[in-house]
Amino acid sequence: MKTRIISGLIMAPLLIVLYLGGWWLWAAALIISVMGIHEFCNGWENLDIKPSKIICYVMTGLLFATAFITGGLSDKASQISSVPAFYHNMMLITIWLFVAVAVAMIYGWKINERGPYDSISTIAAMVYIPFFTYHMVLIDMTEYKLFIWIVVIAAFGSDIFAYFTGYFLGKHKMAPNLSPKKTIEGAVGGLVGSSLLAWLFGLIFMKDMAIVCLLLGLFGGAAGMAGDLTASMFKRKMGIKDYGKLIPGHGGIMDRFDSVIFVAPVVYYAICALTGILNI
Repeated sequence: MKTRIISGLIMAPLLIVLYLGGWWLWAAALIISVMGIHEFCNGWENLDIKPSKIICYVMTGLLFATAFITGGLSDKASQISSVPAFYHNMMLITIWLFVAVAVAMIYGWKINERGPYDSISTIAAMVYIPFFTYHMVLIDMTEYKLFIWIVVIAAFGSDIFAYFTGYFLGKHKMAPNLSPKKTIEGAVGGLVGSSLLAWLFGLIFMKDMAIVCLLLGLFGGAAGMAGDLTASMFKRKMGIKDYGKLIPGHGGIMDRFDSVIFVAPVVYYAICALTGILNI
């Protein structure tokens, strides 16, 4: 417990990146993606599956380069309510997804040295880590930049409240095969906690969006739990306890940000729906 709290305090200054936004957030998301890929691919190698780190790194660089092409972070007038800008972003990302999957499939052509799982794990690494994480950058490109805080509140809030609720009240196991310590009571407490925190944030900083923040805290908290369990699923099969040892008490980058990268897409597409872009 003490180690986790100390590590959490050490990570607190990273919140400055959220405040600064722009290229600072872009750089942080890129670093998380690259380090996450390294940890994730190392885990696959424990199963004698060899995803291509080089393909993952190159495609991650190309994905984050789309921010330069669209100019979304440097142009303060760029908002998601701008239909051409929105579709420009989506078009580039769709092309990226196609190329990423195609290149990973081609990687498996050398069947004397590789197998289908090498290609599939490469695809999983690219989509699961940099693609999900890039939604943090996409959120920062919109007129609702403050929602970037909801991502962190939902992810970490649900984790913290679930931990303490489960510790004091937990009786019924939620997913014993994936995470034996997680309980249904803890999950409920986590969702209530993340919703209330997001609602309070809305009341203070986005009064007209307080209810939206509450709902995003609820659904984002659920997504964060799904992200945590997904990471546990991979770790169980890979035969590892943590993805790395970078952060004492927390493991590697993926151990700490597994929930955040699941919440970011939920919040981003909620913004899209909120502004009516998906209905045009």
